[in-house]
Amino acid sequence: MSDYSIADLRLSYTRQQLLETEVHPDPIQQFQIWFKQALSADLVEPNAMTIATATKDGIPSARIVLLKGVDERGFVFYTNYESRKGRELTENPQAVLVFWWGMLERQVRIEGSVEKVAAAETEAYFRSRPRGSQLGAWASEQSRVIPNRQVLEQQLENLTRTYENRDIPRPPHWGGFRVVPDAIEFWQGRPNRLHDRLRYRRENGTWIIERLSP
Repeated sequence: MSDYSIADLRLSYTRQQLLETEVHPDPIQQFQIWFKQALSADLVEPNAMTIATATKDGIPSARIVLLKGVDERGFVFYTNYESRKGRELTENPQAVLVFWWGMLERQVRIEGSVEKVAAAETEAYFRSRPRGSQLGAWASEQSRVIPNRQVLEQQLENLTRTYENRDIPRPPHWGGFRVVPDAIEFWQGRPNRLHDRLRYRRENGTWIIERLSP
């Protein structure tokens, strides 16, 4: 017999509030403000985000990836283009990102279209990665079935010998995606489940701020 009830697990959110009069009119700037606060709070991997994708037939999937860049153009991450998410984003270039910063009682949700990052930008990021991560991009046929762990380790060992004392080229199947936002929602936990939800929605090139009921 279990000594706990999942249904009874709950927290009361009381740390902050989120008001229209206090947010930046640009959602990218507002995200930067919250992201800097997440960094200052010493959260573990505050750039970790869930990305939800779907096939062209609407079958969804989701997983955690790491944000590697954000500016007025959108939110960037890198992956194997032949992975499940890579293939789904190629055939259905729409995605949703979700950040959860539990210690701050905050969530950010981003909806938008997806485009590949320019080759030069991807190349520059690949060059900045640790050498082990560069080799890993070659060693892993991401999302493919493999017989055991040893296959990966042997592949990495072979690649390490191949590129000893040499620059490692970027795999042609590896690169960046950018989520170009159409809507960004900022969620702040509040008491009694009456949370603050402010959504920025792009309309004719202008960001409109709307309050959503929790």
